[in-house]
Amino acid sequence: MVNYSQACTEIISAAGEKRSFAMTALATHGLMESVSDPQLSQLINQMDLVTPDGQPVRWAMNLLYGLRLKDRVCGPDLTRQVCEVAAQKGIGIYLFGSSEQTVNSFSNKLKELFPDIIISGLQADRFREATPQEDQEDIIRINKSGAGIVLVGRGCPRQERWVAEHHGKINAAMMAVGAAFDYFAGNLKRAPRWMQRAGLEWLFRLIQEPRRLFRRYLTTNSYFLFRLSGELLKTRVFLKKNVSNNKTKSGVLPRDNLKNNHSAGTPGGF
Repeated sequence: MVNYSQACTEIISAAGEKRSFAMTALATHGLMESVSDPQLSQLINQMDLVTPDGQPVRWAMNLLYGLRLKDRVCGPDLTRQVCEVAAQKGIGIYLFGSSEQTVNSFSNKLKELFPDIIISGLQADRFREATPQEDQEDIIRINKSGAGIVLVGRGCPRQERWVAEHHGKINAAMMAVGAAFDYFAGNLKRAPRWMQRAGLEWLFRLIQEPRRLFRRYLTTNSYFLFRLSGELLKTRVFLKKNVSNNKTKSGVLPRDNLKNNHSAGTPGGF
């Protein structure tokens, strides 16, 4: 179980040690991408930290695995907390991804919010995969920058692939935070808090970017609900079977038995 404070502590710890660390915050889109792509699922499962970016993902984890998560841990909010602590501790930040204009605006916003922050480097996305030589040059450049944290905004699932594939190569804590680049740069507005709490942030984003997001949300959200319904049905069947065949003295099935029959916390298990 991870909250903002725990996630921030883990990331800052790795950053201070210049230890390679891979992290992502998954909303329904990223979760469903990993369900549909076994290779991506494997990469994500190898990361050091995966947090529920959206409320629907948190609700699903609580329903299926009884985790009792009190809040999601979304990328933009975690980014702000991590950057604040990094500025206090003198840990450098490297911004990797998005457009030239966005990455520069993101950098300026961070300096405005946290005057003591160290921006170790900026690198816009090529919007294509790097050649082996370019990739090696990126690795050398980032490591030489002295950054303890690399914020990666390449869009899902490209950013998750990049972070996972550079685990052990980049001597820093890598965070796949996607939309955080656009939010901090001022390209997108955050949904009101009540919409975030109600799990309607996707609707607010759809209103801002209908052409880009309509098809994605139509297919992704529908698939998410379909898979969640299937998992809940399997859970009910499992509970009924075990309650009748393997009751405890109190007549209640231990929660651990349910968890052991699911890949709790792993995208592929959903």
